[in-house]
Amino acid sequence: MERIPYLGHTLFKWQVGASTYLALPELGARLMNWNVTLGDSSVRDILYWPETDTLENIASIRGGNPILFPFSGRTYDQGEIYHWRAEDGVRRPMPMHGLARQGKFRPIRLDDRGFSALFLPDATAQAAYPYDYEFVVSYRFEALSIFVELQLTNLGRTPMPWSAGHHFYFTLPWSVGRTRQDYSLETSATKYLQRDERGGLYPAPRVSAQENLANKNLIDLIHTDLRRDTFTVTERPSGSQLLFRSGMTNEPSRELAVVTWTQDENSPYYCIEPWMGPPNAPENKVGVHRVAPGQTQKFYVEIKLI
Repeated sequence: MERIPYLGHTLFKWQVGASTYLALPELGARLMNWNVTLGDSSVRDILYWPETDTLENIASIRGGNPILFPFSGRTYDQGEIYHWRAEDGVRRPMPMHGLARQGKFRPIRLDDRGFSALFLPDATAQAAYPYDYEFVVSYRFEALSIFVELQLTNLGRTPMPWSAGHHFYFTLPWSVGRTRQDYSLETSATKYLQRDERGGLYPAPRVSAQENLANKNLIDLIHTDLRRDTFTVTERPSGSQLLFRSGMTNEPSRELAVVTWTQDENSPYYCIEPWMGPPNAPENKVGVHRVAPGQTQKFYVEIKLI
């Protein structure tokens, strides 16, 4: 593990086998980049990170893996965006994708295979999500895979709702001369949803179980009711794959979701996002999980390069 000064912060670098990982544990617990040195000495970026000259608004940087907590996507209260209503009936503010991706963390583990970081909620976060809790993001790095776990412990006396997730920005295409037409996504989803202007969910047109990433119907699509905990992205000409596995520890749920998104057809990235449930979970009551007082829940994602 190596420490590197980066734009006024400390960037950590791990070399594990052929893989190199770069992260900012103290700033959003953000994994920035994952790249692999291939047999011909060329380097393939798995996770995309853009050139930037500031980290002042890291939540706006499209790259790496922003952590989405306590809720993924947009939340609404009676049609008004950026709000949510807890079970106590109080309406509270909630930024898009929650509080963690722009939040401060304290590393509680740093070793040669990864890190764990504890979220440090500021006054804004406490007003938006007024519970007594510990939220920890943990990464384990392997030669050709990563394992990341989101852990929420309820230290208070009131059940806590959450529906967290990840926003992985994958470099695509990942081989010279390829286009999105050369890649496909395969999931075991049996239901496809989209979000309306007031935060509600409605059925979306079905896509193929093995869908081409050039299909614009995949943008902002919620794949849910998953029959299996694995899904893949495949570069068809070469057969190279990213294999995903996601789930709740000791708490299986078919309401887990995979969200697919990219900004436009020229973006150098494509987002494959494992979430604990669809957006606006507190209001829609789909994919919202509750942690009882004194209990802990964990949501994990593993990604392997095959």
